[in-house]
Amino acid sequence: MKLTTIAGLAFVVASLSNTASAVESCPAFLNQDMKRLHSSETVNLCSLYKEKPLLLVNTASHCGYTKQFKGLEALYKKYKDDGFEIVGFASDDFKQAAKSEEEAATVCYKNYGVTFTMLAPTHVRGKDANPVFAHLNSETEKPGWNFNKYLVSADGKTVKHYGSSTKPMDSALEKDLKKMLK
Repeated sequence: MKLTTIAGLAFVVASLSNTASAVESCPAFLNQDMKRLHSSETVNLCSLYKEKPLLLVNTASHCGYTKQFKGLEALYKKYKDDGFEIVGFASDDFKQAAKSEEEAATVCYKNYGVTFTMLAPTHVRGKDANPVFAHLNSETEKPGWNFNKYLVSADGKTVKHYGSSTKPMDSALEKDLKKMLK
């Protein structure tokens, strides 16, 4: 009985140590707890980062680019087993978001089959930008519209920006992602 308890304690300590080391190696701008879309759960972006490339996208549910959810999901499915993650940041900064989180969730999850992480509405530009986008805005350029994409390298030191019109698949974004995954 005591061996089981000691083994269990060793497992918990090792798990906490791995989590702590993942957070320590994570870029500071990603060490943020953010609320998931239409959920009471939060996620720390470092838990998704795992020292692999990460694509951060500002999204809206009623935009001409909303159909890019389909391409983003295809990109995610194609490379997720290689450690790639996508995080969608719902935002109404361009006045094209759903009126409620429930409606936004329906657009993402039901209409487009999104399985990558989607976050609750937040600001992505200006003085109220969330800490992640405040960093991205200072490193590259502010989103000029919905569906700007920011590819963060595995070491967190390189951030590449792609505008709204860049399609997720068969684009410069996918080519750059392939290079980062090697």
